[in-house]
Amino acid sequence: MEAKTILENSISGSTISVNTMSENTFSGNIVDLFDNVIYSGTIEVRNGRIFSITRGGGHYDTTPYNATGTTIIPGLVDAHVHVESSMLVPSEFARLASIHGTVATVSDPHEIANVMGVDGVRYMIENGRSVPFKFYFGAPSCVPATPFETNGASLGPEEVEALLKLKEVKYLSEMMNFPGAIEGEPSVMAKIEAAQSRGKPIDGHAPGLRGANLAKYVSRGITTDHETVDYEEAVEKVKLGMKILIREGSAARNFDTLIPLLKVFPRMVMFCSDDLHPDELVARHIDGMVKKAFALGYDKMDVLRAASVNPVLHYGLDVGLLRPGDSADFVVVDSLDSFNVLKTVVMGEVIAEQGSTLIPHGKWAVVNGFYAALKSPEEFRFPAKKGRLKVILAGDGQLLTGIYHHCPAVTEGNLVSDILADVLKLTVVNRYADAPPAVAFIKGIGLKRGAIAASIAHDSHNILATGVSDEQICRAVNLCIANKGGIAIVDGSNEEVLPLPVAGLMSNDDGFVVAQKYAGMEKMARTLGSPLRAPLMTLSFMALLVIPELKLSDKGLFDCKSFSFTESYEIDYN
Repeated sequence: MEAKTILENSISGSTISVNTMSENTFSGNIVDLFDNVIYSGTIEVRNGRIFSITRGGGHYDTTPYNATGTTIIPGLVDAHVHVESSMLVPSEFARLASIHGTVATVSDPHEIANVMGVDGVRYMIENGRSVPFKFYFGAPSCVPATPFETNGASLGPEEVEALLKLKEVKYLSEMMNFPGAIEGEPSVMAKIEAAQSRGKPIDGHAPGLRGANLAKYVSRGITTDHETVDYEEAVEKVKLGMKILIREGSAARNFDTLIPLLKVFPRMVMFCSDDLHPDELVARHIDGMVKKAFALGYDKMDVLRAASVNPVLHYGLDVGLLRPGDSADFVVVDSLDSFNVLKTVVMGEVIAEQGSTLIPHGKWAVVNGFYAALKSPEEFRFPAKKGRLKVILAGDGQLLTGIYHHCPAVTEGNLVSDILADVLKLTVVNRYADAPPAVAFIKGIGLKRGAIAASIAHDSHNILATGVSDEQICRAVNLCIANKGGIAIVDGSNEEVLPLPVAGLMSNDDGFVVAQKYAGMEKMARTLGSPLRAPLMTLSFMALLVIPELKLSDKGLFDCKSFSFTESYEIDYN
């Protein structure tokens, strides 16, 4: 059944009734990011758009650093986010993001597309339409991300072109296959040309790419990058015409490294979260980046443009920028100095006020795609051989991994977790079919007892699990399977589960409740002995084959540098 049909069967009508507060006028200091001034005035709203802006009090401040008191700014925009990584459906993401002054997102539905293809993308669009918040989506360019793992769908040029025709789809999502773009692979070029023929920009994804290959990549029409490693690389990309997205996600963060760009290339910078887990979304969003930049002394107008004007103009979003005739999308803060959000307004409707969202929770139908059968502990056995193990070396919240060499622990002819050495068994279980688990070992998670498992495993979202024994790993995996997706933790006979029934990625429960539950799950994982700040988040990247150095897919251990499978055993030690 197509996602749209499922949705129409799950709610009455095409939208959820929203009990927001409507006002006709808003007064205060008004920030004009085009003329670079702040003045006192009143905004009149009619039919969701700005009818007029009247300057009042005879005050016209041309020094935009001294504004005090209630101030109205354009609504904040997340220039690149995977909504699925919040573990919330878009309508719930909007409830949390709205309290931070966010009015719109540029969302890449890459995660659900890997699970459910076009139907998954349509689900996100339909759900996003149900709330007074502006979700704009991309057409995922790399589904599947690699041919070395099992996923649930494939988006070829025809599917991508069909998505690009939708009004909510504003761009071609991050082109992770930069070798294919550089070499001009026909399928890659067909997707790029489909976007260009409709005047829609193309997002990049090219960490560390420099020199001639970077120039060739940009020449294909790639316009942004959010994976830039260092400042020098960013400058090279900007000089070739790329916009740089500075991000502060739950895992990857490059704000401190890249924020100096704002002084030199203010029109070429945007802010994004990329991946933000629900507990952190409750605490901060783009407003956190704005506050951080203000505290560092960056020009307030440049900062606010990076958080609003730059993404709106780059992606051609119908998001207002405080001009007569614009959509009435803006934020009221107590002052630019403290930057506490008092009201968030979308199309003239107040959707959040004083830290509380006015968007009601709506229950949505579940779309899933989960077909794994329950496992037995015997399926996670790893017969011992003579040799030294190649072990994945993980870091806290890091996408990058290293390689650690270890003489394995053996029990009854099978390799087992070596708790004292912090070398634990790691598994990826195919969620799309009943298949044998892939097994390897990982160092850095640090569990002393129990096991953790999750169906959030970038990019194909099979089940990832690690633990101190085959029995504990199996229990955690089976909890994910029994719930058709989720996060599971077992500790002896105790167990906790956060069900994620929407594609095995998202909950359709109240977002604030999910955030609290997730924070508790991370805390429980740490009580098992992990020294990591976010062990569950770190685990979720251990199947991400496009980020070096060593990862595990459902088909086996993978060397991300040579882009090929590799043996777990390396050297005989007899």
